[in-house]
Amino acid sequence: MAVDFLSNENIWFEKFKYDDAERRFYEQQVNGPAGSSSHQQSASTSSSGPGDQNELLSRISHLEVENQNLHSVVADLQKAIFKLESRLNALEKSTSHQPSPVPPTQKVEPFGVPSKKVELPSASPAKKAEPAAAEEDDDDDDINLFGSDDEEEDQEAAKVREERLRQYAEKKAKKPGLIAKSSILLDVKPWDDETDMAKMEECVRSVQMDGLVWGASKLVPVGYGIKKLQIQCVVEDDKVGTDILEEEITKFEDYVQSVDIAAFNKI
Repeated sequence: MAVDFLSNENIWFEKFKYDDAERRFYEQQVNGPAGSSSHQQSASTSSSGPGDQNELLSRISHLEVENQNLHSVVADLQKAIFKLESRLNALEKSTSHQPSPVPPTQKVEPFGVPSKKVELPSASPAKKAEPAAAEEDDDDDDINLFGSDDEEEDQEAAKVREERLRQYAEKKAKKPGLIAKSSILLDVKPWDDETDMAKMEECVRSVQMDGLVWGASKLVPVGYGIKKLQIQCVVEDDKVGTDILEEEITKFEDYVQSVDIAAFNKI
């Protein structure tokens, strides 16, 4: 029954009409906003008057002036660069033609005898002075009158050298050597909280030795009301050792329980 109904309908045979109508509908929808926009653009262009043209002309003239100013600045910079290059070329040419200065030579005189030429005994025979006869007149070329003087000068220079070495050795022997010292921080612990800490510090400072110097001290809490004595001293390593120092302090058995080294630094 349904098939007979559809066979009587002619909508499928006239589909091109519906497609054409649909196409015209969408064309109207698309062309409508475009036509309105073109109309607005034409209205805006017609509304722009001679004022906008004057503004454009003023801006163009202003840009031309700025362009001319930039051209002048660039020209000035090019001239300055050309002048600098010419000056640099001139300086390079002048420095290349000047000869390098020769450092002056200095004549070193002997330390002992500044006005005479001295040769040490260890010098090789090939480096001896030329014969003194070359400095005399032409008539005395074959006579060496200064041979004995050279020997006396060598002996005198050797004596001066030995004397200066002896003086240097004596001066070095008299100079005191470097004394090695150490800074020690000691922790002296009492027996209990009833120990007289002032008396204990007095006993510790009563230890006197050659090369021992006592420094600052303070009481540091340990716990349960007990405090330990922290005292600093400076000792000479060759004269005072840590073992001897601890042994001397622990002799005060009524006050001192033990001695520990908290810090040890070389000076």
